Amino acid sequence: MAVPDQFLEDFDRNTMNIHEIKEFLQWCVLLNYALLLYWAGIFIFAHNWLYQLLSRWFKLSIEHFDALNFAGMTVYKVGIILFNLVPLFALYLV
Repeated sequence: MAVPDQFLEDFDRNTMNIHEIKEFLQWCVLLNYALLLYWAGIFIFAHNWLYQLLSRWFKLSIEHFDALNFAGMTVYKVGIILFNLVPLFALYLV
């Protein structure tokens, strides 16, 4: 069974090359680190306001609030490294 020519043309048009994937991952790294820095900035500079806002809904001590935010930022940063930076570096090695 032969593959139709139209399918092959559409497939070639819809595939990404390595340069496009690198550019996509670079944007992902940039946006994810910007979001992480925004989160850290709010946590550092608006700590009391954020704690008061969230303590209305959840019964948290300040220590638990700090630990949850730190753990969340850590997990998010590890996710950025694993899913954005490592593939990007691997593509640069290719």
